[in-house]
Amino acid sequence: YTVAENLHCNGILDMTIVPGRISDYLKSEADKMARILAEELNYVGVLAVEFFIDQDENLMINEIAPRPHNSGHYTLDACLTDQFQQHLRAILDLPLGDTRQLTPAAMVNLLGEPGYEGRPLLSGLSAVLAIPGACLHVYGKAVTKPGRKMGHLTVIDETIEAACAKAEKVKKMIKILGDKQL
Repeated sequence: YTVAENLHCNGILDMTIVPGRISDYLKSEADKMARILAEELNYVGVLAVEFFIDQDENLMINEIAPRPHNSGHYTLDACLTDQFQQHLRAILDLPLGDTRQLTPAAMVNLLGEPGYEGRPLLSGLSAVLAIPGACLHVYGKAVTKPGRKMGHLTVIDETIEAACAKAEKVKKMIKILGDKQL
């Protein structure tokens, strides 16, 4: 899959932007480092490798996730073969799928709102679903609490700028409340 750009808020993944808005050189270096890592580990399956970029444009590996990863959830809506299908194909020794990205995408996590817990209640759902390119994924968890990941929303569009603008808009529109206020 192409290199994604992750933006964090309070230590939690807030938005994934794909393709990442970094230089072609850094994309190439990240791809090369991830391939070397996978080869050295003799790894089979989807492997997410998260990097930090320092002020001198050096890449540093931050996290290795030997599984489909939250930052790859956009593949469900924007790629020919999503990360879940690809992982199964790899570990079952089936032909790998085409990972080409069909459209720019921005994915945002949906977290339980501060001050609420209990049975999840979605606020703003109709307004979000009226936005062209908004693809909602709710995980069906029975209980929400502040900061708990309850789903994600991928926005696809013709340009990365348009997808990001819509993603910022939907982040403000949809809330996951609970049936109990804290």
